[in-house]
Amino acid sequence: MGSGLSPRWTGRTRQKADNLLVLTVATKETEGFRRFKRSAQFFNYKIQALGLGEDWNVEKGMSVGGGQKVRLLKKALEKHADKEDLVILFTDSYDVVFASGPRELLKKFRQARSQVVFSAEELIYPDRRLEAKYPAVSDGKRFLGSGGFIGYAPNLSKLVAEWEGQDSDSDQLFYTKIFLDPEKRFWRLEVRDQGANRFSVWKRQQPADQVTWNCDPSSLSPPLILHSHSPCPSLSTDNLLVLTVATKETEGFRRFKRSAQFFNYKIQALGLGEDWNVEKGMSVGGGQKVRLLKKALEKHADKEDLVILFTDSYDVVFASGPRELLKKFRQARSQVVFSAEELIYPDRRLEAKYPAVSDGKRFLGSGGFIGYAPNLSKLVAEWEGQDSDSDQLFYTKIFLDPEKRERINITLDHRCRIFQNLDGALDEVVLKFEMGHVRARNLAYDTLPVLIHGNGPTKLQLNYLGNYIPRFWTFETGCTVCDEGLRSLKGIGDEALPTVLVGVFIEQPTPFLSLFFQRLLRLHYPRKHMRLFIHSHEQYHKAEVERFLAEHGSQYQSMKLVGPEVQMANADARNMGADLCRQDRSCTYYFSLDAAVALTEPDSLRLLIEQNKNVIAPLMTRHGRLWSNFWGALSADGYYARSEDYVDIVQGRRVGVWNVPYISNIYLIKGSALRAELQPTDLFHHSKLDPDMAFCANVRQQDVFMFLTNRHSFGHLLSLDSYQTTHLHNDLWEVFSNPEDWKEKYIHENYTKALAGKLVEMPCPDVYWFPIFTEAACDELVEEMEHFGQWSLGDNKDSRIQGGYENVPTIDIHMNQINFEREWHKFLVEYIAPVTEKLYPGYYTRAQFDLAFVVRYKPDEQPSLMPHHDASTFTINIALNRVGVDYEGGGCRFLRYNCSIRAPRKGWTLMHPGRLTHYHEGLPTTKGTRYIAVSFVDP
Repeated sequence: MGSGLSPRWTGRTRQKADNLLVLTVATKETEGFRRFKRSAQFFNYKIQALGLGEDWNVEKGMSVGGGQKVRLLKKALEKHADKEDLVILFTDSYDVVFASGPRELLKKFRQARSQVVFSAEELIYPDRRLEAKYPAVSDGKRFLGSGGFIGYAPNLSKLVAEWEGQDSDSDQLFYTKIFLDPEKRFWRLEVRDQGANRFSVWKRQQPADQVTWNCDPSSLSPPLILHSHSPCPSLSTDNLLVLTVATKETEGFRRFKRSAQFFNYKIQALGLGEDWNVEKGMSVGGGQKVRLLKKALEKHADKEDLVILFTDSYDVVFASGPRELLKKFRQARSQVVFSAEELIYPDRRLEAKYPAVSDGKRFLGSGGFIGYAPNLSKLVAEWEGQDSDSDQLFYTKIFLDPEKRERINITLDHRCRIFQNLDGALDEVVLKFEMGHVRARNLAYDTLPVLIHGNGPTKLQLNYLGNYIPRFWTFETGCTVCDEGLRSLKGIGDEALPTVLVGVFIEQPTPFLSLFFQRLLRLHYPRKHMRLFIHSHEQYHKAEVERFLAEHGSQYQSMKLVGPEVQMANADARNMGADLCRQDRSCTYYFSLDAAVALTEPDSLRLLIEQNKNVIAPLMTRHGRLWSNFWGALSADGYYARSEDYVDIVQGRRVGVWNVPYISNIYLIKGSALRAELQPTDLFHHSKLDPDMAFCANVRQQDVFMFLTNRHSFGHLLSLDSYQTTHLHNDLWEVFSNPEDWKEKYIHENYTKALAGKLVEMPCPDVYWFPIFTEAACDELVEEMEHFGQWSLGDNKDSRIQGGYENVPTIDIHMNQINFEREWHKFLVEYIAPVTEKLYPGYYTRAQFDLAFVVRYKPDEQPSLMPHHDASTFTINIALNRVGVDYEGGGCRFLRYNCSIRAPRKGWTLMHPGRLTHYHEGLPTTKGTRYIAVSFVDP
């Protein structure tokens, strides 16, 4: 086999589907193989499966192998080696489906003008050391893939003739080495130009120094490069200049620059420091951009080889690099290419004058265009307008003048190959993730635009795309820019840390406020560098707030309380908090924190400061729900809409720092931003929106980005929906709505050790003793019962129980009397049942109970309890106060074992069998008052 074409090439005519055979290897009938066969049968392919019934001689999960496929193919080809007109497709099957039929397959094989065509891949495999030996390509995938190839039977026979390897050897390495041998190689790679929907092939029809090239950019088959230098003329990236107008360094402009730097574009910003001479929000304007461009082009007007891209920047990101940009510009075969839009703007009356287009977008967009410098100079030469005039109308009138359009040689990027304007096209654009890359794909035209422009009302959609493009976040890499521009606090002493004003907002009855203040105290930040502003709208919380300030307020640099007696509205209080920081230049950060936030990460404040954003919020979600403190998108009327990535962000499948349109409950704002971009003092009023939505709308209006980070687990949001204030200690009833906080407040810190069997004692036979309740749980349950006050009389008559008669009466209050029965059952299921199942192997309980109650023992009331069996499968008996402190005496004696527990520990429970075996009595309380919580669990 030499370097030229096979002599049979010129004699081959159009192949028929009858001369096509599909071969595959399948050692067993998997579901994937049946799917493959079904897709083949759909298109009437003739399939022959090799190896059915054989063992697959490579261990599952090995990263190499496939030699068995070569062996089976070589054997099968023996009877086809002389069939010159037979085309054979050899392909994997378990993970392959056909998408089209034999006619298209043979047509594309014929267009490749080669005897054998292999699939191509983005990644080299299995030996990366061979990368340097591969021919370079200017477009398309470079590396051979062995999962599919097509060729004439005699050529494929020659391909596998040298195989003498083992079944466990790599088929891909075998084919790769043949391909990389210039003397053996005479087939070609087929690749897909996703932008133009065409096929490209590189071809070696002559010796290497006589390669012919097709350099026509409009050709059906533009070549890939075989050697490192192509004789095709091309536009050098050195001859590309990107111009934009930016009168100030906004966050949008910094995003634009970062995307440009990612691809090594040369950027020149015009107008920095100038005033923008169009009022914000006006629907026309842009003449200032034309004036600045005209001035900048004066020194480039005679540079015939210089290509200039002029684009907006505040709402634009680059999705690909200069090489692709210039290639697509060259393929457009015009001297100037404007972006195209779905909607005509600013003068609808001009619609009839636009040239008709058979496919693509019809109307000119002025947000981006590219051309040779002399042509762009001609384009703007006639400009004599005002800064407030419409640039788009100016360019539109030139384009609609046939003589000017032809003289300057202007066209539109109808199919969004270079420019993607989002306005009017949101349904067309999706993110395309592939092999560590991410692009915006236009579904309508199957194109991958180079620039993405969030024109008109699509700024938020661009923010969404800008979270990913260009390669800022991919499934393979995660977030690649999250550590850029950090403000590290490591090594900085407390005295040098920035001052933070913490605004605390208690706007409605909120559970676990005591935990909220404990978490605030646990923040790893010096309180002498923290100032407190608290707005408490609720009389219900007045005592709790005042107690916190009395005990800890002096530890902070300063404190200010606006209590319920002031009757200050929510929005006004939030404005006051922000303004306290705005007016004090020593206030570096404003940290707004709602009482509904459970901030469980002590480093939260430091982590947010280190991200170094103007506005940033940590992700907070409600337990077991998708409810969170951010929105990924907005509806047309400005309310919640779910973005494609919302669930993944909430559930932590995508981790990063996200530009989002709405945050609430907790966020950090730079004091410098409050004194500059967010200078308007009324941040929390906007139309009829609530304060949170008003804040976000006002921030967006000032072109300030709001970020959300889920790089750490910061905490969660409380559910306030069902919180009632009808009890003394209402948090006790929150075991369903806020289970994590209920556990933190009421379940003993050593419970998990008990669950693991590490802190369980057995003071008497089959009597187990372990920690279950916190001090707060014990105290609040006792106080709740005393507050209710309806203790039984301790006699045998008891209307609360079925039958009205109690054999062994106590002075008690049942859980159902305070409407706590459902919550108590939840406690038993969640915390008692798991321990029971460990301590009594083979026994599984649903924690049902007939009686659950708090008993009170007093020397002058009921000091003790007579010997008895409990009417239960097992009983729990939780000590709610402390012997030697709250009472003396007491305890429990198991008569059969003559075993007594005389010093019950507060918050610990006894667990023992009820019926038959554990006959017991309550020992006398000699002083004070003893409380226990008892449950008869059955089964």
